[in-house]
Amino acid sequence: MRAPIEPFHAIGISRLAHQLKEDGRSIIHMEFGQPSTGAPTAAIARSHDVLDSDGLGYWESPALRERIARHYADGYGVSVEPDRIVLTCGASPALVLALLSAFEPGDRVALARPGYVAYRNTLKALRMEPVEIACGPEDRFQLTAAHLAALDPAPKGVIIASPANPTGTVIGAAELEKIAAVCRARGIRIVSDEIYHGLSYVGPCRSMLEFEPSALIVNSFSKYFSMVGWRLGWLLAPRDLIADARAYVGNLFLTAPSLSQHAGLIAMDCRDELEGHVEVYRRNRALLLDALPGLGLREIAPPDGAFYIYASVAHLTDDSLEFCKQLLRDTGVATASGVDFDPVEGRRFIRISFAVSTPEVEEALRRMTPWFAARTVV
Repeated sequence: MRAPIEPFHAIGISRLAHQLKEDGRSIIHMEFGQPSTGAPTAAIARSHDVLDSDGLGYWESPALRERIARHYADGYGVSVEPDRIVLTCGASPALVLALLSAFEPGDRVALARPGYVAYRNTLKALRMEPVEIACGPEDRFQLTAAHLAALDPAPKGVIIASPANPTGTVIGAAELEKIAAVCRARGIRIVSDEIYHGLSYVGPCRSMLEFEPSALIVNSFSKYFSMVGWRLGWLLAPRDLIADARAYVGNLFLTAPSLSQHAGLIAMDCRDELEGHVEVYRRNRALLLDALPGLGLREIAPPDGAFYIYASVAHLTDDSLEFCKQLLRDTGVATASGVDFDPVEGRRFIRISFAVSTPEVEEALRRMTPWFAARTVV
């Protein structure tokens, strides 16, 4: 019997947006969590050189693994052996490797609701049981140590994300330490999705590896490094699971794209350019936080990091998917429905990505302001 996997509705929204664009409409894409900028300039230049000189076979770059290991030493003060890093075709395969290596079919794995749609569906596809924990404004939409301590029986694992998708909320160091302590005491293996590290507006993010050396860490070049289409990520696995992770990656995915690995190595040292992108996101975030209350969107999750606004539209609809489609048809602004991230309460939320240019944010607000005004009763 096949696992019941729900569709990723944001893909349908994007498909509609592209259809409208083909019809001549002006579309602002704020439905996906992807930077509108490309890879760093030096990384692209290196790629041109490689294309002229390299056959690009199956390969895992020792230099890139060593550079990622140095990233953990420099950024988090954690010593990591390069052979514990598995390069992958983006964060999605890294998540699959983490779950396959750490858990078995039937195992229960906790996760926050709202949370990234693929956590729930990947667990189901692997015949594992997602244990979704409702996290609202009182919890800043994040899992806490208290949540995990209260679960009976204890799950085999937990997926945490900081900054989180769709909310952008960050788990502070003190709470990460408490989560690690509860998980050690209860035998819960931690999978930490850290793909939005580098995108924080409240200070540096902390890695779960600082508090729990046995955690599995998922990361990617797609977000901070602005390399979505290059499909490059990594899994950092503990010593007891690395052999399994490597066996799975070799059989299921072979290797990450060789060209992307060459580019990624260069991208890791393009910080000035990449920090410039973060400053754009910071301005976009400020514009939206200033303007959205005037549109009637006053209940917003704290967007500490990433590049999302997760806002309640409960006063306007209980069908946020149709709401987003109508907003797109009427204004050309594409957003994501909360149903992807929360199958229970998400019908009353939308997610707006601000990983676009500042002029696009300004234009989106210009279009949305009268649209929301026509639907809001003062």
